[in-house]
Amino acid sequence: MAYHVYMLASRLHGTLYIGVTNNLARRVHEHRSRHSPSFTATYGVTRLVWYESYDRIIEAIEREKALKKWRRDWKIRLIEEMNPDWSDLYGTLAGWTG
Repeated sequence: MAYHVYMLASRLHGTLYIGVTNNLARRVHEHRSRHSPSFTATYGVTRLVWYESYDRIIEAIEREKALKKWRRDWKIRLIEEMNPDWSDLYGTLAGWTG
C-alpha cells in the first residue's frame, strides 16, 4: 500500500494545506466535496497542487510534519518544481486508487 503526502491550495500562491493519506484520490475528493466544516472547506482549499508517495506510513508522516515546519517560500518552491502553473492535479488521479 502506498501513502501520500500532499498539498492543496485555494489558488495560485493562495492558502495551503498539507496532509497525509493512504488513498489520495478519495481524500482529495473529500476535501473538494466540503461535507464537513474544516479548514479546507472554510478557506476553499481544494486544488491538489503537489504530492509525493511513500511505501511506509511512518515516512509519510515524518515528511508531512517536516513540511508543516517549512517556511512558506520553501513550500511554494517545492510546488513549482513539480507543478509550475499550480494546475489542479486531481484530474490526473481519475480512477487511481493508489
